[in-house]
Parts: sequence; C-alpha cells; structure tokens
Amino acid sequence: MRIAVTGARGFVGGAVCRAAADRGWTVHALTRTDWNLTTGPWPGAPRVDAVVHAAAAVGDWGPPAPVWHANLTGTRNVAASFPGARLVHISTASVYDPFVPTVLADEELAPVRRYLTPYAASKAAAERALSGRPDTVVLRPHAVYGPGDRTLLPRVLGAVRGGRLLLLPGDGTALQSLTHIRNLTDAALLACDGATAPGTYNIADADPVPIGEALRDLLAARGLRVQLRPLPKGAASWAATAAETAWRLARRPGPPRITRYAISHLAEERTLALDAARKGLGFHPAPTSFDDAASW
Repeated sequence: MRIAVTGARGFVGGAVCRAAADRGWTVHALTRTDWNLTTGPWPGAPRVDAVVHAAAAVGDWGPPAPVWHANLTGTRNVAASFPGARLVHISTASVYDPFVPTVLADEELAPVRRYLTPYAASKAAAERALSGRPDTVVLRPHAVYGPGDRTLLPRVLGAVRGGRLLLLPGDGTALQSLTHIRNLTDAALLACDGATAPGTYNIADADPVPIGEALRDLLAARGLRVQLRPLPKGAASWAATAAETAWRLARRPGPPRITRYAISHLAEERTLALDAARKGLGFHPAPTSFDDAASW
C-alpha cells in the first residue's frame, strides 16, 4: 500500500505515518516544507493508492481567514492533487450542531448551518466540498487524545488553577465520546483500503464516558491530585462571553481559559453512534484509556 499523509508533523498525521510504516506501507509524509497546500494543487504529487488528509488549522480562537484558508482551500487542493486516489479526510465531530446536545448522533445529522467557531464552520464546508468526490472517506473523531497530543491535554492542564483546582462547566455527568489516537489511526488505515466502503463515519472509543470521570482519570494518571469543582452552565456561559469579549478588545492572541465552544463540549452530551464505522470499515475500537498518560 502506498499512501500520502498531509500534516505529517502534526499529532494525527504523525501518528498515521508511524502506524502505516509499522505495517510496511510506503508512506509519503508531507509537511509544509514539501508543499504548502493552501497555494494550489501540487503538480508533482506522487502516485499513491490513498491520501490521508490530516493537515488542518485547529482551535477555537484567532482570526478566521487563516483557518478557512487552511481547512477549506487546503482540502480542495488536496482533492485536486490526488484525483485517482482514495481520499481519507480527517474531519471532526465539531461539525454537529453545537447548540443542542449530540446524543449518539448518526452521520446524516451534520453538517449544519450554525457554528460557534471558524474551525467548525470551515471543517463543515470542507466536507461539503468533498461531497461529490468519488472514493472518499470522511472520518469524524471527537476529542482526540493520546501520545503527542498538542491541543487537548495542554488545554486541560492549563485550566488547572494552582495545580489543585479545575472548574468544570456543568455537573461532570455529561457523556462524551472520546477518541484515543490509536483508535483514530486504526480507522484511518482501514479507510485507506479500497475494499472498505466510501462514506462518512464517526470515530471514537468503544463507549462514551462521563466527562468528570474522564478528567479525574486523566489527571490522576498524570500524577495530579486535582479537585473538580462544578460550575453551573448558565454562570459558565456568562463568564465565557465576558472573557471572550475582554480578550478580543485586548487583542490577546491566545484564548481565555473558558470559551463558549469549550462549554458546548463540556456541559452537554457529545456522543457518537459508531454503527456505520463498524459495518463499513470493520472498525473495532478499544475503550477509553489513560493508562499511558504519564508519558504523554
């Protein structure tokens, strides 16, 4: 199997490259040095059986234009550069409606027309741009974690106050479908196989977990004894709106500790149905686990 992987230096792209190499596949690991995918199609693209498009601008803060350029324009250019290959597009469960709970959502419930962030809106637009392309697989993971995580774990650790207290929007019981990086890489490699069915698939760990329990387990595995203090959703939403306004007026480059996007994922259920991935890809995910979190 010959594959190309965009975003090969990133969390997801790097993990896909390593997993594919471990299987003995030929891997073209593409970085911005090789090709800036926002500048146009790549005339020298290698001939491959599949391309895993993992490059993306990720986050819920910052100016929208670069995010749209990377996530929509970049995706269009990847598709144009590999017209004869299977395209495995790493999307996100953020394409589901952020204003209502996501309860064992089936794939047809997204994309929608309203989003809280340019990231979610641009990833939804990228899915729409690929909707007519043949031999395409779209994967929608939620809250990807594991070795090499540069987003979720740093943000959790950064929200711990004084090394001992973490304010948690909601009461901590909201169920969440989390996605270990190994489950996502397994799904991506399954999707590279032309014998699996094209389509859109939710990807997550075997079963949802309560968010409070998951955070306690994660922090404990890191050797941290942190008290989780519930924060009513209404108060959290007010605080997030005020913080975002203040941050924007001050033109701060980084996000505040609490945002409306974060609240939409922590205080509400965000769970995904995996029936389609199990049937179409032969996906059999492992349970949520933080056993190796001390080494991340």
